[in-house]
Parts: sequence; C-alpha cells; structure tokens
Amino acid sequence: MKKKNFKKTYKFALRTALLVTIFSSLLVCGFMLFLNVLSWHIIVYPLLCFPICFIIIEYRVERFIYRRVKKIYDDLTLLETTSLRQQPITTDMGTLTKEIEKYAKTKKFEIETLKIREEYRKEFIGNVSHEFKTPLFTVQNYILTLLDGGIKDEKIRKKYLLRASKGVERLTYIVKDLDMITKLEVGDLSLEKENFDMVKLVQNVFDLFEMKASKKQITLTFDIDYPNPIMVYADKERIQQVLTNLIVNSIKYGREKGTTEVSIENLIKNKAIIRVTDNGEGIAKANLQRLFERFYRVDKSGSRKEGGSGLGLSIVKHIIEAHEEKIYIESELGVGSEFSFTLEKSK
Repeated sequence: MKKKNFKKTYKFALRTALLVTIFSSLLVCGFMLFLNVLSWHIIVYPLLCFPICFIIIEYRVERFIYRRVKKIYDDLTLLETTSLRQQPITTDMGTLTKEIEKYAKTKKFEIETLKIREEYRKEFIGNVSHEFKTPLFTVQNYILTLLDGGIKDEKIRKKYLLRASKGVERLTYIVKDLDMITKLEVGDLSLEKENFDMVKLVQNVFDLFEMKASKKQITLTFDIDYPNPIMVYADKERIQQVLTNLIVNSIKYGREKGTTEVSIENLIKNKAIIRVTDNGEGIAKANLQRLFERFYRVDKSGSRKEGGSGLGLSIVKHIIEAHEEKIYIESELGVGSEFSFTLEKSK
C-alpha cells in the first residue's frame, strides 16, 4: 500500500496516541503521588507509551479500515466492475468516495442505457412479429380458401395464387433485408469498392423507377445538368441500393405531381455529398431521431399500404456507415425532406 494512503490514519493515530499518553501519564502520576513513590523516572513512561500507542493504534485502525474497504471492493467486484478492480485498494476515504461516486454514475448510465435497449427490444420484437404476421396470414388465408374448394375455379385459383406469391415475396424481402443488416452490424458483409460515375448511377436508378414515379406524376430529376462524370470510390452495388431506398421512399411519401431531385456536390477536396430532396409529406421533428431504426414507421398505415420491408432506411444508414461516411436528414412537416450522404471521391 502506498504511503499517501496512510496520511489520515497517521494523523488519527498521532492524536489518539498523544491523548492516551497524556491521560495515562496523568493517571500514573496521580497514582504514584498517592502512594508517595513519585520520582523523576516517571518521565520514561510517556517516552515509551507514546510510540507504543501510536504503533498499536495505527496498525489496528489501518487493518480495521482496510478490511472494511476491501469488503466494499469485493462486493463491487461481484458486480463485474473493471475500473475499480484494476486500481489498488485505497484506505483514504476521500479517494474512495470519489471512486464510488464515479462507479455509481457509470452504473446509473449503464442501467439507463439497458432500459432504453429493453424498450427498443420489446418494440423491435413487436414490429418483427407484425411484419411477418401480415404476409403469413395473407398467404395462409388464400391457401386455405383454395384448399376449401377454390382451387377448382381457374380464375380464383390464379388470382389467389398470385396474391399468395406476393405475400411470400414480401416475406423474402424482410428476411433478406434483416440478413443484410445483421451482416452489416457485425462487419461480416465485405464491401467491394471501385471507381464509378455517380451521375450515371443516379440516372440508372431514375430509369428503374420512372414508371413507379409516373403513377403519382412525380418527376425524377437532377438539380442541374451534369455533362461530365463525377467519379467516386465506393461499393457500387451498395450505393445503388442506398439510392434505390431513398428514391423509393421519396416516391412513396411524395405528393401527387411532386418532384424528387438529386444533387451531387463537392463537400471538401476528397469528399462528395449526394442529396435526395423531395417536396412530399415531410417528417415531424419528433420522428427524426428514430427514423433509421428497424421497422420504425412514421405513418404506419400508409407505409404498410405501400408495402416494403420497413428496413430500407436502416439499411441505408448501415451501408453508409460501413463506408465510414455520414448520412444526414433535414425535413419539415408538409414541406418535404432531404436525405444526404457523403462519399469518397476518386483520386
């Protein structure tokens, strides 16, 4: 044990030994005076008494405090605290108090975090069960109808089999998306980075969803003409998935005769920022923080009607973070939303 840890016990032992020496010396002097045997030899008594008392008191107090403090450390060790366990045991009450307060704050934060995670877990399980339950029951109902005699009618058979197929397809989307998020979270999904033209990739995504956008008379467009390629270094397939999810969302929640606009800008010397902006419903501020959570829905009824796995934005976030890049969201209810993310530019 370090010497600095004994300072307060030294003071206590010195004062106590001094008081015991004075009191006992006076008591002995009085007793010897009563017996008429008082002599100058009495001076030897306090000289011997003080150091002996100091040593005994210091040893006993130190052991007394040490044992009890060690018991506190042992009890805390049972709670699997590593910060206290790595430090030498101190018998200084001020230092010990600070360590316990620090430990208590850390545990309080951990408990609050666990409570938040527990709430998230409950909500997540509820969302997962709902997402699976809807298509499963749909498929089950159509198959039961066919088994109950509907299979004999060719029109009903074809109609119900197609609807059951759509239910199975939705289940497949959910499972594939969950599998992708899990791989992204554990770092098991490797990125195949390459140099490619971002302008061309955006145009390809526009072409894929032109028909979907036209049903709501939504225009897919760039903010300006990009006559020259803008080369970036990333996983082309994953970034296409990011753009797909963002643009599909903008169409899904966009207003009739609205616009989905993509811009590609220089952020800093080696970074580009891609913005996907729409003039649709917009998102309330209260929902922005949870927007990238799995299965989180701003408008549950509307989003379920539109379909999808409910994992699109969560996948977007994980893909961008896997590239060690940033994603941002700005939105105003009734005005529209802008999702933007950064990418490394080709050297």
